[in-house]
Amino acid sequence: MNEIEKYEFDRQGYLVIKQALTKAQVASMAVAIDELEDHALTHIKAPPRKTAAWGHSYHADDVLGYHATGEHADGKTLIVEDFWNASPAFDVLLDHQLTLAYIQSIILGRSTINNSEIRIRYTNNASGTHMGGPIDHKYRYAFTGGRIDCMMVRMVYFVHDVGPEQGPFCVVPGTHKTNYPSPYGRNPDEEPGMIGLPVEAGDAILFTENLRHGGLTNRSPQTRKTIHVGYGPYWMMSQNIATMDEEPYITQATRMRLTLEQNNVFRAWPVKAV
Repeated sequence: MNEIEKYEFDRQGYLVIKQALTKAQVASMAVAIDELEDHALTHIKAPPRKTAAWGHSYHADDVLGYHATGEHADGKTLIVEDFWNASPAFDVLLDHQLTLAYIQSIILGRSTINNSEIRIRYTNNASGTHMGGPIDHKYRYAFTGGRIDCMMVRMVYFVHDVGPEQGPFCVVPGTHKTNYPSPYGRNPDEEPGMIGLPVEAGDAILFTENLRHGGLTNRSPQTRKTIHVGYGPYWMMSQNIATMDEEPYITQATRMRLTLEQNNVFRAWPVKAV
């Protein structure tokens, strides 16, 4: 993270990172997302089930190892968590050097992955605005010893262009530093100060969870598909809704597939090579 990026991230709470992914990486993950969407929609109402945080009901797939909730309908969204287990196409994100360089610039000490979700938003869907202002310690933003000191942050990767009418990720810049909770509701299209962030395929958005954010209404026929990967200090447990505050859900088959370094991004205490 260069000096301008540090300044802008501290000032606004987010960065748009152009062409974080190669065209080949975008193409490979786009295919994997489409396949995972089809599989999840076919099995979404089937057992086994998991009752997750805040009462959400998830399909816990015992073949591909993901957790999914939602539906394919106007105004709805499909969320697929723990997608690492479903396809090796996503493994590149586990040791993605550009991403890791940014993460190491804003999280003190050793960081690990604590969140993994694919969000598939259909026409007329909006993601309700949340976070911002005084917040739980797990998500707070601070400045310690002359450098940025975040708890949970998130990288959102885009596998297709998202224009102003296609439900762009949106933020209220600077709200990671506000001292009052937002007096507004959860409708991102009506909140004062909210801005959409149009992107191209291969771009990524890095932001602190302390920032007020959401997703503007997708007013297009295009289904909006994004990959979310969350990071935090090594002691932070899973922040996926299906496995909130549990150990990250990585199947044995996935563990066997990954390298030692890739496995360690999910471990509070890393394993050393022998």
